[in-house]
Amino acid sequence: MKEGKDRFLFEMATGTGKTLVAAAVIKLFLRSSNAKRVLFLVDRLELEDQAGKKANSPLLALSADFKTVIYKENRDDWRRAEIVVTTVQSLLFNNKYQRLFSPTDFDLVISDEAHRSIGGNARAVFDYFIGYKLGLTATPRDYLRRFDKTNPSTRDPREAERRLLLDTYRTFGCENSQPTYRYSLLDGVKEGYLINPTVVDARTEITTELLSEKGFVASFTDDTGEDQQEAFKQREFEKRFFADATNQLFCKTFLENTLRDPVSGEIGKSIIFAVSQNHAAKLAQILNQMADRMFPGKYQSDFAVQVTSQIPDAQLFTINFANNNLLGSANFLPAYKTSKARVCVTVGMMTTGYDCTDILNLGLFRPIFSPTDFIQIKGRGTRKHNFLEQLFDDSIKDGILQPQKKAFKLFDFFANCEYFEEKFNYDEVLKLPRPQGKGRGDGGGTGPVVVGGAYEHLGADILSMIKEETIGLDGMKIDRMFFEKFEDTVRENETIAKAVESGQWDRVIDYVNREVFDKPEEYYTLDKLRKAAAVDRRLTLREILEKIFGLIPRFKSKDELLEEEFAKFVADTKPEEAGAIPAIKTYFKAYVTSGQVRHIIENKHFTDLATNPVFSTLDFRAVPAKYRTLIPEYVKDYVSLNQFAA
Repeated sequence: MKEGKDRFLFEMATGTGKTLVAAAVIKLFLRSSNAKRVLFLVDRLELEDQAGKKANSPLLALSADFKTVIYKENRDDWRRAEIVVTTVQSLLFNNKYQRLFSPTDFDLVISDEAHRSIGGNARAVFDYFIGYKLGLTATPRDYLRRFDKTNPSTRDPREAERRLLLDTYRTFGCENSQPTYRYSLLDGVKEGYLINPTVVDARTEITTELLSEKGFVASFTDDTGEDQQEAFKQREFEKRFFADATNQLFCKTFLENTLRDPVSGEIGKSIIFAVSQNHAAKLAQILNQMADRMFPGKYQSDFAVQVTSQIPDAQLFTINFANNNLLGSANFLPAYKTSKARVCVTVGMMTTGYDCTDILNLGLFRPIFSPTDFIQIKGRGTRKHNFLEQLFDDSIKDGILQPQKKAFKLFDFFANCEYFEEKFNYDEVLKLPRPQGKGRGDGGGTGPVVVGGAYEHLGADILSMIKEETIGLDGMKIDRMFFEKFEDTVRENETIAKAVESGQWDRVIDYVNREVFDKPEEYYTLDKLRKAAAVDRRLTLREILEKIFGLIPRFKSKDELLEEEFAKFVADTKPEEAGAIPAIKTYFKAYVTSGQVRHIIENKHFTDLATNPVFSTLDFRAVPAKYRTLIPEYVKDYVSLNQFAA
């Protein structure tokens, strides 16, 4: 604002408090008289209720100081309010935003889930009101990245204009694809606010063939009696290729491997993402049949619920699921409030902005090709949760060993994680979305119209592979894109590239510090890059640049570097006491990595080792006497301690 800007973008991972930050910004604007009235704009009904009505909503907390209303049809009390929460659809209906509002009615407009709420007709609402504009999203859409106006990707003469209108960064004044502020999933996981998934990669014989380059080759006889063959790929599953056995196997594998609720022991609350509404209906039916066999008399077909736009009250279902009363609650334990329905099967309704912290399982029962969709779906499980908050019997609480949500499972039946890790081209110019037809705006349509025949596989299917992998602090490739953008910036700079090629590292590092870091458009910093790289030690700028230009294949971990440094020490000193090598190594590593151990040794406060968690008195006594002084001298002369700092 001090620089005269009136548009801002906060790019924050799902579950890191976008609404809380927005509430703080609203409070700041209203109290400083930079705004008299604020419009909080959402693009879906369930987000409107979430933003304004949830008991712990930051916006609701503001109502003690500022009048807050949720604006809907036939409501005019917004004129007396300082904060107005509403959907884009409410304002678009009958051009209400133009008929009933003046462009100056709101001094600050906040667009929640900004990657969605500025597209199509919604853009007109956003542009109508003047004043400050703030966008909130976990997944901005960069439609102008690598786009060349002189070589458009379509014949549409307005392609550049359409890209500009849909581009989240440019809409909110961030010309170089860098937001005003970013807090990533990697930041949230590393600092203890979010959880990375445990990926369950499960493939059947049929999906393995669908995923192959050749595809699933089906032989059949056509209407004229001729033998035919046709290949089907994963995109055609449940659109042109149908296999009931595969859907049955998906559901069986899911139910046998889900995380259980830590209090009641029932299947943990789950969301499954289907190909289409018809597919969602099939899956819900199969899951209910299987649950009835697993838990006789417990659910009466209320275990799994289809939540798509063709279902009456689907919007209410999503709210009730988050509030733990979907089709009832406390089905297993009377003192424990958790939803009777355990699984919501959806297509697109519960992807963006849906807040349900006690989700323990997500099922990708469809292939996904959009990185935005993948990040949003994955984000439904990343929030932490304390399950004891739902338990109303204190006598039971002491027996619950793990009440905190520390993990969630992401069931991947179509190798989506592998696709975004290894095959997706992040440098490709984004394709513009197709104009939406009626009835498909919520992402819950029945799928594209099939041209040509369909094939139904009537045979059996078996599980060909299932493996679990817990994602560590380094995250997935899709979560490391800040680092990828910095790589592009550096590689495309001829001055840097030439200096690296000639080995002029002092010049390279000086240039990056002066010309690339801390610029107002990008705000690249060494600290942000270290976070994005997600290595358990303090990377140097030279290491980062060496990795970018392919001079090193990857960043070595702290332990790998310690092993290398110890190997050099052993080669130089050639210890004769072979049996003491483990004790010498323990001392070497502790001295290098722990400032507290170094302080104790250098000041000869050896009694302090008795309570030291890293290196104890017993550890020190096991080290041969000469190495007790030799190692500190060697480290001082030959080892750079900075690279081992966290």
